[in-house]
Amino acid sequence: MKTDNHHIGEEGKKYSVPTIIISPSRGWVSLKLHELWEYRELIYFLAWRDIKVRYKQTVLGAAWAIIQPFFTMMVFSLFFGRLAQVPSDGIPYPIFSYTALVPWTFFANGLSQASNSVVASSNLIKKIYFPRLAIPIATVLSGVVDFILAFFMLTGMLFYYGYVPTINLIWLPFLLLLAFVTSLGVSLLLSAMNVQFRDVRYIIPFLTQLWLFATPIAYPSSLLSKPWQTLYGINPMVGVVEGFRWALLGTNTAPGPIIVVSSFAALSLLAGGIFYFRRMEKYFADLV
Repeated sequence: MKTDNHHIGEEGKKYSVPTIIISPSRGWVSLKLHELWEYRELIYFLAWRDIKVRYKQTVLGAAWAIIQPFFTMMVFSLFFGRLAQVPSDGIPYPIFSYTALVPWTFFANGLSQASNSVVASSNLIKKIYFPRLAIPIATVLSGVVDFILAFFMLTGMLFYYGYVPTINLIWLPFLLLLAFVTSLGVSLLLSAMNVQFRDVRYIIPFLTQLWLFATPIAYPSSLLSKPWQTLYGINPMVGVVEGFRWALLGTNTAPGPIIVVSSFAALSLLAGGIFYFRRMEKYFADLV
């Protein structure tokens, strides 16, 4: 609510200064997404802060963005590719798994960090007003830098194994956006729950690990029959992973139906996450 207070300037003229009164919302309030645009610079600075804090006083710095998926790929290649002889659709297993691990790492890191972002920003929340949605959005966005670094490594591996990306490459921004929407949607739910129930932070590593094996990273979705493959897309990261392999490795089957189902699932997660987050944010300052 806005009111005008009248003040007298140095020349004796009256002028009005708008006063903004902030009060707790009631019921299922408006999402006020327009505020995010008004506070876009804050989102930028919060994302930049997260990037600097992440690699502050580290020996290897941003190289961790490459090391993490690369060593995971080596472990998968040894145990799943060589020892367990898991099929990889005729693609060399290292590039098969690494192509999936690049978007997966972006999703998983965004989920684990953004889910605790509101509690970690408790001092900021208690002092000033700004749309609280900016905090998890900035945290997930900061992972784009890590994704770019890991993608450079992926590009080198593609040329090493003799894969030349086709015109399907133009779908990669959309697939990255799908991973972003999925990570943000789940993070909004968990970050709001984490404010009230601090047990959530202990559940997140288990949830991420379970989600990893529920996503066709170490194995192809072609192991399932056609109807089940499409239903498998209810896990939004299935569409992301299979989309990356199709766009970069030229796998035979375009995962169109899977991506459609994954997109609907991701948008549903995002909508539910935003509504729940907005519903709970009036309690944040009291609980954090």
